[in-house]
Amino acid sequence: MQLGLRAPVPRPALPRPFPRRPRPFRPPPPARPGEGSRRHGGAGRGAGERGLRSKMAARVLRARGAAAARGLLRPAAPCGLLPGLRRLTSSDNRPREDSWLKSLFVRKVDPRKDAHSNLLAKKETSSLYKLQFHNVKPECLEEYNKICQEVLPKIHEDKHYPCALVGTWNTWYGEQDQAVHLWRYEGGYPALMEVMNKLRRNQEFADFRKARSNMLLSRKNQLLLEFSFWNEPVPRSGPNIYELRTYQLRPGTMIEWGNYWARAIRFRQDNNEAVGGFFSQIGQLYMVHHLWAYKDLQSREDTRNAAWHKHGWEELVYYTVPLIQEMESRIMIPLKTSPLQ
Repeated sequence: MQLGLRAPVPRPALPRPFPRRPRPFRPPPPARPGEGSRRHGGAGRGAGERGLRSKMAARVLRARGAAAARGLLRPAAPCGLLPGLRRLTSSDNRPREDSWLKSLFVRKVDPRKDAHSNLLAKKETSSLYKLQFHNVKPECLEEYNKICQEVLPKIHEDKHYPCALVGTWNTWYGEQDQAVHLWRYEGGYPALMEVMNKLRRNQEFADFRKARSNMLLSRKNQLLLEFSFWNEPVPRSGPNIYELRTYQLRPGTMIEWGNYWARAIRFRQDNNEAVGGFFSQIGQLYMVHHLWAYKDLQSREDTRNAAWHKHGWEELVYYTVPLIQEMESRIMIPLKTSPLQ
């Protein structure tokens, strides 16, 4: 029996569909309350609604442009296009929102007619202070102290130099192998420049600087002014230990710090421990230095604890602590030739 293959039956051709008519534009339904904040990840209802309105306006413009291109719509005057669009994209509320946000973050500052340094420094004196920090090689500290005790008192005692050595110390607790020198220039910046010019012509001081440079790891200095409400540092007999407390304040808080410490200093006068208070003018700015003298470490502890038993001290500490960014304490031992012993 012979099998034959049947030829495939051709299928009738389907009629070609008519071209689809363009769909009329239908604006999306308005957003429900709170929908803007959900779509924008919690950015706020106002921001979400403004973004949705901008998208709606863009869709409307694209649809109108496409319809006009096909001849389905008449071109309209620009001012007559979507009269509600101006209301949707209006920014009338933005000035009010900006002013509300600024009231949260912008801090009002009272106008002043004088510099902060003139408001805080002593009026009766024009002294300028220089604070020096020298980090010495550990093996050279003894030799460094020896040449400092030979040269620095000569400058202090020479009447041709309008400056005085207030104190010179080695750091005991704090940064190790460090020397600290405090100078006073009577006459301000002109006195400082006069001393510098005279020391350039002093051969003994030039030899001292050259020998000193081989002993140092690093050094830095600051120019300071004296707070008007602090004691003036004057020579005192010893033996004493000295604490240099250094505060790095937040910029713009120096006046506030001075107002609080003008009242706080009266709580720290019982044992004559307050030596001097200074604030920086050149160098690291918004830095405050308080210099205290104690008989020993136990005397320091007792004196500081006694202040907490006085009414009002804890309140002043509470308001000054937020003004501080960093703080540091050095316990220092005076050299034999230091006027502050």
